[in-house]
Amino acid sequence: MTERTDRAARPEDIDEICLSLPEVELGVSWGDRPTYKVPRGPKGRGFLLFRMPHPTATEPETGEMYDDVVVITVADEATKDALVADPGTPFFTIPHLRRANAVLLRQSQVGELDLGELREVITQAWAARAPKRLLKEYRDHG
Repeated sequence: MTERTDRAARPEDIDEICLSLPEVELGVSWGDRPTYKVPRGPKGRGFLLFRMPHPTATEPETGEMYDDVVVITVADEATKDALVADPGTPFFTIPHLRRANAVLLRQSQVGELDLGELREVITQAWAARAPKRLLKEYRDHG
């Protein structure tokens, strides 16, 4: 991760970053889970999902289910592995998502990232799901 800013990321930054990207809407997926999608409308593809508490993601000491997990799409398995393996970041994965190109992040730990790091990961998630046309426009004008 390269971009750095002075302040720690906050949970509310997740929404602000997602909504700052082109053609993003907050919809639902997996039944009723709030999900940021690109592009707007019925063809939207999720890139960040607010996961419901589930026994597959729990506090190791207590077994209590995490209630603040977001699932963030990544470009590929190598990116996923790099984020999860980096001891300087709070990203993790679970066996349930072993085949998914996505990482998990607890909102209560988002402050372990700075704002630039969070923006970079979310923007890359958006780019992994955005239509090629939109991605080209963003890169040409961004």
